[in-house]
Amino acid sequence: MAKQITDTCTLHNGIKMPLLGLGVYKMEDNEQAVDSIKHAVKVGYRSIDTAAIYKNETAVGKGIKESGVPREELFITTKVWNSDQGYQPTLDAFETSMKKLGLDYLDLYLIHWPVVESYKETWKAMEKLYEEGKVKAIGVCNFHQHHLEDLMKSAVIKPMVNQIELHPLLNQQELRDFCTSNEMAIEAWSPLARGRLLDHPLLVELAGKHGKTPAQMILRWDLQHGIITIPKSVTPRRIEENADLFDFELSPEEMKLIDEMNTNERTGQNPDNFHFDF
Repeated sequence: MAKQITDTCTLHNGIKMPLLGLGVYKMEDNEQAVDSIKHAVKVGYRSIDTAAIYKNETAVGKGIKESGVPREELFITTKVWNSDQGYQPTLDAFETSMKKLGLDYLDLYLIHWPVVESYKETWKAMEKLYEEGKVKAIGVCNFHQHHLEDLMKSAVIKPMVNQIELHPLLNQQELRDFCTSNEMAIEAWSPLARGRLLDHPLLVELAGKHGKTPAQMILRWDLQHGIITIPKSVTPRRIEENADLFDFELSPEEMKLIDEMNTNERTGQNPDNFHFDF
């Protein structure tokens, strides 16, 4: 049970990953992003999640450097984009990301989407980076069970993380069960369903009962399920609010009520139908 902001889960290779992190999707590559990261670290966040396609790795690197927290206390994730997949292109993309971030090593490197023609070669490159010690953990994003089963036919190393769209309207229970049975941690992107759930009657009711916000109900639900969650915000007050999750607990009955909100409704693309941007 998550009791403080520094709580972690242990990936199948023994690496500890914070359960709560800051997502930086759609943050501009400017001082606002730098300041957001510095404020998040000051509040207690230790995990920052970016991606090459977000085009803000330079600001993330600057924020990390200016945070005043030793590098080894932080957990930094970035991702290889679709047009950079394949063996050598992935290795090249990794070096580009590392230069922008200004880091000597990465904590977690992810395949951003399952580009069917190339994700197996991409994974070989990820395994190489891992074996060379340039990355502490490797994983995937947006992989359905059939993608994972296909990848593991040729993989030497199982993915340590699968980052997927996950929120009460899309709780991904079957995929979560599969990943758990294969020792893969689940990480939720868009945990707040891009704001669509913040006036949901059940969440509003539960928030009132606990003296919290609907967003905090969702994030606490994630944590109590052992789901890594990375809400995004550039607002200092919201960054603080998204981390204020450790002085209350949802009951089993409340957890079940939120579980039952599931309608398999996505706010983003279905990985099987994604029109990859090359």
